[in-house]
Amino acid sequence: MTQIELTPTASLIGKWKPYSAYKDSGVEWLGKIPAHWNAVCLKYLARLNYGDSLPADVRQVGEVPVFGSNGPVGFHSQPNTLRPVLIIGRKGSFGKINYSDQPCFAIDTTYYIDARNSRSDLRWLFYALLLLRLDAISEDSAIPGLSRELAHYQRLPSISLPEQRAIAAFLDRETVRINALIEKKERLIELLQEKRAAIISHAVTKGLDPTVPMKDSGVEWLGEIPAHWEVKRVRDITELLQTGPFGSQLHSSDYSPYGIPVINPSHLKDGHIYPDWDCAVNEETYSRLVRHELRKGDIVFARRGQMGRCALVTEKEAGWLCGTGSLLMRPRITLSVPSFLSKVLSTNGVRDWLLLESVGSTMDNLNTSILSRIPLPIPILSEQQAIVSYLDSQTAKIDALISRIQEGIEKLKEYSTALISAAVTGKIDVRGEISMQGSEM
Repeated sequence: MTQIELTPTASLIGKWKPYSAYKDSGVEWLGKIPAHWNAVCLKYLARLNYGDSLPADVRQVGEVPVFGSNGPVGFHSQPNTLRPVLIIGRKGSFGKINYSDQPCFAIDTTYYIDARNSRSDLRWLFYALLLLRLDAISEDSAIPGLSRELAHYQRLPSISLPEQRAIAAFLDRETVRINALIEKKERLIELLQEKRAAIISHAVTKGLDPTVPMKDSGVEWLGEIPAHWEVKRVRDITELLQTGPFGSQLHSSDYSPYGIPVINPSHLKDGHIYPDWDCAVNEETYSRLVRHELRKGDIVFARRGQMGRCALVTEKEAGWLCGTGSLLMRPRITLSVPSFLSKVLSTNGVRDWLLLESVGSTMDNLNTSILSRIPLPIPILSEQQAIVSYLDSQTAKIDALISRIQEGIEKLKEYSTALISAAVTGKIDVRGEISMQGSEM
């Protein structure tokens, strides 16, 4: 049985033999194909059928999955497809391919292909359409979408049904194996992130010396803290708490790409700021909103969405603007080290406290009043800095390990794509792979 190894893509694909003879397909993305294959338009292999209208308010009854352009969107009592079925995005996420091994309801933002309008094995066709990249074929209209006529004239390999099924079975087996490896690595990343969070939480609430006397903090989420620490509210250790511009202060029409970045909640991740250069303003708008300017040592807090999402402003981000969905916190440096404060504010304990205090009927929301009341453990400045130095050292090791694992995941995904391409375009001959698999079991 062929084993998956993390080696360069070319040598991985080289583990399988090629066909005995090739010819030019005349199709750029296919290149040379096995001599007994042909290249034909999609319409000769399958026809795209329009999905049916189904109002959103009737997508909640029944057990039949309802598919939109981007995947499942609800349930219904009656299917409009057979089993199995391919659902292809027509509007919105046009060109996206979903495969269902059970009957479903495909709505009118999709096309679908089932046994009634296909001469191909649908599992093989799924892999072939992934390579065809229908999402790159768009009608020139106000709302981009996938033209059925254009799609039907895209060319694919034409091969026998037994060979299609052999390729599909091989790719099903191999991609399941690859995806299992990816899931294990993703789970490892989750465990490392949990460990990272636990290290931070323990250090900023219990300190670095396990022998120091402890006392009850009087705060449920904090529990006991070192006896020489204090508990203070955010308002006691900050000189500014301010909501970002909103209402008439900043409109979408004020944005000017590659200007001065405006930082909203979506730009805050893992304690860092990642700007969107399309979400920026020119000098004139910046001058009007200068009171929302970020300074080094400030903390930007998400006002809505995920509770506790925040990031420390470094020298790189100084001079940018606090955005509409954010809150600006400016610590008193005589009482708190900004990097220590940002680490405390990102703990699960603070997030849980905020969830209980937040307001909003449809989503959790924060305001300066809630933020100002957060109770925090505050050691002396020198101890705060020592904790920060310790955590920077510890988390750097974990972050480096996570980065290496993520690189491994990307290599596996690249390998999966390369393997699908090699099998579907005939660069490798996998017709005997499934029988080999069976003989080894």
